[in-house]
Amino acid sequence: MPKRGKKYLEALKKVDRNRLYSPQEAVQLVKETSYAGFDASVDLHIRLGVDPRHADQQVRGVVLLPHGLGKTVRVLVFAAGDAARIAEAAGADYVISDDEGIKKIQDGWTDFDVAIAVPDMMGKVGRLGRILGPRGLMPNPKTGTVVPPEDLPRVISEAKAGRAEFRVDKTANLHIPIGRVSFSNQALLENLAAAIDAVKKARPTAAKGTYIRKVTLASSMGPGIKVDPVAVQALEVA
Repeated sequence: MPKRGKKYLEALKKVDRNRLYSPQEAVQLVKETSYAGFDASVDLHIRLGVDPRHADQQVRGVVLLPHGLGKTVRVLVFAAGDAARIAEAAGADYVISDDEGIKKIQDGWTDFDVAIAVPDMMGKVGRLGRILGPRGLMPNPKTGTVVPPEDLPRVISEAKAGRAEFRVDKTANLHIPIGRVSFSNQALLENLAAAIDAVKKARPTAAKGTYIRKVTLASSMGPGIKVDPVAVQALEVA
């Protein structure tokens, strides 16, 4: 186990590791245990009752957080011709339409947070799978990031407003940012409710038994706070 710093250990003293906190208590405690010298992210971690080794038990989706992520989201769009002009007018930070732009990413440039593509660019975008895939940046129809040109304004707007993608990892866990410690408790609770609702809707039909098994909230570098999975699923979506 890695050695923890003094600030982390002081924050950990405020957390009862054997207790399942209500969502309201957990949100407050996340803010109290954040010791970073910046506006830390608040992240939701969920242990699911699925086996990611099976294709029919994959869990992935998108949640539109009602209060956003509290950060500037840089959006890149793969599009050419009229679609590129639509993307630029809709506020895309970067538009790649040719092989030169593709090569720039192949050479290691990934200074963007969301990548969107129109279908006729996917032949070129496919070359970037090894670079974008591990970073969670690969456009995919299942997460609504491969769209026809007429949908670009909506998807770009959603991405900048607070669109968070999630995908189960090989250990059956999900990790979803839900805001910043500077958010009000109510805003964090409403973002949390929206994220949980999206995860519930993404439940694969092949999943058996308890689907949401463990729920934890934590700030950047802060200790994890266990949340009652039953109570958190009872939150009402704003």
